[in-house]
Amino acid sequence: MSDCNVGSDPSSHNRTMIIFHDPRCVKYSAAGHPERPERITRTVPVLKDRNPTWQWREPRCATNDELLRAHSAEHIAHVKNPPGDFDLDTPAIPRIYDYALKSAGAGIEAAQVALRGERSFVLMRPPGHHATRDCAMGFCYFSNIAIAALDALENGAERVAIWDFDAHHGNGTEAIVTNNPRIRFASIHQFPAYPATGAKSFANIDNYPVPPGRPRSEHVDVAKLALDRLIAFKPSLILVSAGFDAYARDPLVQMTLEQEDFASFGEWLNKIDIPVAVILADAASMSG
Repeated sequence: MSDCNVGSDPSSHNRTMIIFHDPRCVKYSAAGHPERPERITRTVPVLKDRNPTWQWREPRCATNDELLRAHSAEHIAHVKNPPGDFDLDTPAIPRIYDYALKSAGAGIEAAQVALRGERSFVLMRPPGHHATRDCAMGFCYFSNIAIAALDALENGAERVAIWDFDAHHGNGTEAIVTNNPRIRFASIHQFPAYPATGAKSFANIDNYPVPPGRPRSEHVDVAKLALDRLIAFKPSLILVSAGFDAYARDPLVQMTLEQEDFASFGEWLNKIDIPVAVILADAASMSG
């Protein structure tokens, strides 16, 4: 994890997909924790087998200046040298700062290559959408997608839309981008559920609280409505917080989506004539 000056390979354009992934992101874990290495180790071989033409790139680390667009200096220092666990869900894993830097850097690079016309997906740990400006929480240390959005605005994007279909509200993303007129954020999430936020929409924030057990077709319709409204914002870039824990057999929430619904989400994004970068969000179900 020490080679934080290593960048992406700039060669090999016109690929169907670029995956930003560092195999070392699976080297940490906490016993019994739902955000576990298996969500990556089970996914990588499947993707490589089914999509042999996809390009895999190791991401660079985010810089301190890039982090400071979204987080306070105090928070960054806290993640670098934590005095103890951040909360019951967010342990002070050894070298978590290094892992979090790589995950945030992956989001930045995915957004940048999307703006250049290539599709990208970030397959990294730790996730980020619960981390606020000053607080690590919900398995998240740095707000990867907010960092990527703010970087994109500094590097060519006029407007950025964020579509978060994770089963939990993206409270950290919301807190960081609220009232930024160049960002539109939409979160489709179970309510009530952790972190007990996201009940209402306001300013540039579109929240779509979904009650537990809502019929699958209705959930899909809400997700499509949210995406259509983001498209109407006419963004230069769409960033996706892709959490797959709205799956019907996830043990932590009571949502009803099936695998083919997530495939539909991908098909919608593939048909949009707007650059798209997708970033893995919260812990996904290990069921099914």
